[in-house]
Amino acid sequence: MAVTRDEVLAVLKRIADPQSEQDIMAAGLVRALSVDEGNVRFVFEVTAASAPVMEPVRARAEADLKALPGIGKVSALMTAHSSPAAPPDLKPHRKAEPAGPEKIPGIDHIIAIASGKGGVGKSTVAANLACALAAEGKRVGLLDADVYGPSQPRMLGVSGRPASPDGKTILPLRNHGVTMMSIGLMTNDDQAVVWRGPMLMGALQQMLMQVQWGALDVLLVDLPPGTGDVQMTLAQKTRLDGAIIVSTPQDVALMDARKGIDMFNQLGTPILGMVENMSTHICSACGHEEHIFGHGGVAQEAEKLGVPLLAEIPLHLDIRLAADGGAPIVVSDPESAQALGFRNLARRLMAEGTL
Repeated sequence: MAVTRDEVLAVLKRIADPQSEQDIMAAGLVRALSVDEGNVRFVFEVTAASAPVMEPVRARAEADLKALPGIGKVSALMTAHSSPAAPPDLKPHRKAEPAGPEKIPGIDHIIAIASGKGGVGKSTVAANLACALAAEGKRVGLLDADVYGPSQPRMLGVSGRPASPDGKTILPLRNHGVTMMSIGLMTNDDQAVVWRGPMLMGALQQMLMQVQWGALDVLLVDLPPGTGDVQMTLAQKTRLDGAIIVSTPQDVALMDARKGIDMFNQLGTPILGMVENMSTHICSACGHEEHIFGHGGVAQEAEKLGVPLLAEIPLHLDIRLAADGGAPIVVSDPESAQALGFRNLARRLMAEGTL
């Protein structure tokens, strides 16, 4: 018989919080607890300062739960906020000074890969651009910041859990010459991340500041679609060199792309240019070229905004198959016409001095 939620709670309530006189449930450290057919998942939320002390507590909770009869998989993900919440300043004549954007030590450039609308191939562009830059000799990192829909572990063929030897820093994984970190490496493939804004922002800051990225020429950040907490946190907390906007030529996608561009303008982040993805399709049977999503819309938008059109990427089955197979087209078939658009994009960014 599978373990029940009450049995799980009973175990967690027997584990003390070393920083208070309460158990970890009463102290509010356990969030998003899920018990499904014997599989247990929860988030262990602490502050960055207390993470070294709390890691053994998290490990004990995981071990005690694994000892329960009828238990399946146990996933206990610890997230650490950069600092405890400061008490509100109630004095009207004093204004809190916001912390400015920080530079991540060892990383020369940080570029956001963004889109206003989902499904336009932003993550595919990010993965292929990262691999193309690595092939050109650049030291490249890729942060999958799409917390609710992480896809970079699959696209880059990376699996396994990142290690944390000291409970403070996280060791990223690496493949195809790209150093990569994703929340998808810390959850099961079918596990939903059910987090509110503060937890989301805490996880993003942890992946930015507590990951041992090493020396990088560029860190690409694959953002989720839209104009939400992740985009705002990244732009306000991290010193960005700019953003690349990915869109299809379709009018609906361009409407959302404009909103994304406006958001970055409001946040003071330069727009490096736009990429038209799924620009054209060549029939593999007859060679006929057709523009399924329209054509030239991104070029017109870029001209209107005064930013460059960086690349036009075709819609092609091989690009999709390569991404699903864990080796982007730039890696699996670097000399193909399909890979050329990504390789030229990387070379253009280098030639223009962006990297």
